[in-house]
Amino acid sequence: MVALTLLAAVGGARIRPVRMIGNLLSGLAAPIPDPIDYSTLRGLPKSLGREAGGYAEKALVPEKSVDGWTIATFGGGCFWGTELHFQRVPGVIATCVGYTQGKLERPTYNEVCGGRTGHTEATMVIYDPAKVTYGELVEKLLSTVDPTLKDQVGNDYGSQYRHGLYAHSKEQLEEARAILAQRQAALPKGRMIHTECKMAAVFWPAEEYHQQNLQKGGRFGRAQSATKGCVDRVRCYG
Repeated sequence: MVALTLLAAVGGARIRPVRMIGNLLSGLAAPIPDPIDYSTLRGLPKSLGREAGGYAEKALVPEKSVDGWTIATFGGGCFWGTELHFQRVPGVIATCVGYTQGKLERPTYNEVCGGRTGHTEATMVIYDPAKVTYGELVEKLLSTVDPTLKDQVGNDYGSQYRHGLYAHSKEQLEEARAILAQRQAALPKGRMIHTECKMAAVFWPAEEYHQQNLQKGGRFGRAQSATKGCVDRVRCYG
């Protein structure tokens, strides 16, 4: 039995795909979520969502925010936990979770979680380099993952959960590579670093309910602190 999925678009808008099975006489329609309206996301100072959406819509991967803060993007498995780790770092101004390094424009969570769009869940941060360095942020990310695991962080498996350092400048890329090289040199023979390290692609913000999710209460309604310097354990799912 052969299954084909067709996706049509009219005037740039998404419509329902039609899955044709067997002799193509019976069609099963499956809805696709509407694209995210980035203008409805919260913006600064509480979230970077609206601003990140503006960058994405212009296909920008900026080195600096409009206020002059430095930008970096990190993948660390489930973006709920990764974001909270960075929210707590002194010097981090604001954060946004979303999807990067993939081939589909304006992806939704349902599309990314299937692992076929090429994206990974990620967190974009803007930070004050006078208070926290890029190297310190890289080390923070690496402290939250096992860099020797491929496409896995904790109990989350798949390319959409791969860990990565996504640089917004050549300087960031060189520093990230140097840190990973040091980590690799310290490993026993036969073990390899699998943390992805490359220039950042367009970052597409996730839906509003994903933004600062653990601070809001997470899956189980138990809000976690985003206070700077907080060392409480991050419960990724709430």
